[in-house]
Amino acid sequence: MMSGKFGITPVSARVAPFFIFCALTAGQGKLGHSSQYWVYLAKTVLGAWMLWSLRSNLPEMNWSFGWDAVAAGILVFVLWVGLEKHYPDANALMNKVQGKVLPQANPIPWNPPRDFGDGSPTAWFFILVRIAGSSLVVPPLEEVFYRSFLYRYIIAADFLAVPLSRFMLRAFIFTALFFGFSHNEWLPGILCACVFQGLVCWKGRLGDAITAHAITNCLLGIWVVWKAAWNFW
Repeated sequence: MMSGKFGITPVSARVAPFFIFCALTAGQGKLGHSSQYWVYLAKTVLGAWMLWSLRSNLPEMNWSFGWDAVAAGILVFVLWVGLEKHYPDANALMNKVQGKVLPQANPIPWNPPRDFGDGSPTAWFFILVRIAGSSLVVPPLEEVFYRSFLYRYIIAADFLAVPLSRFMLRAFIFTALFFGFSHNEWLPGILCACVFQGLVCWKGRLGDAITAHAITNCLLGIWVVWKAAWNFW
């Protein structure tokens, strides 16, 4: 594929922001426990800047609002919360598969009230950063990678020639599994990917999935704070 300005290609525009974001996620907490909050803030700002800078390279990255997107977002939120404790998380699943106990990937969940004081301005600042980042930055960044790039690239290397409405079972299943197992909550993750990918195939555009994803993450953030269910973060 031809390179655009500054060597940006259709692939790099959709893949690089995602992997940079993931690399920073892997580094959260590596510089001390409280560093997870500052790294999350940094990756959120960087992610927003990357998406804004590449917006002309990502014409499909448009938010679309409709009752179907709202319903999909609410459905995935209900699945994410409702399935808790009804399946082994990714760490427990790997332990069972390998027949041994592995260290937990994130034994101390994100919990600003615990770390900065209940009701403190700093705690609320990082809570709002997390909700804003997961609702406004993560959805377009992940949907562009999974639903626009990965799904279509599995179908054909010239993925831009593949309509967003094209359905292929192999690509559908692989993308759902990839998305699901990138989360500790792998089962709702797989179901989430199926709902969002189905929405894209049905509507033939990415914006509905971005909106649904944002609604899911925003509702989950509200649930986490309301119920002090910090394990979801």
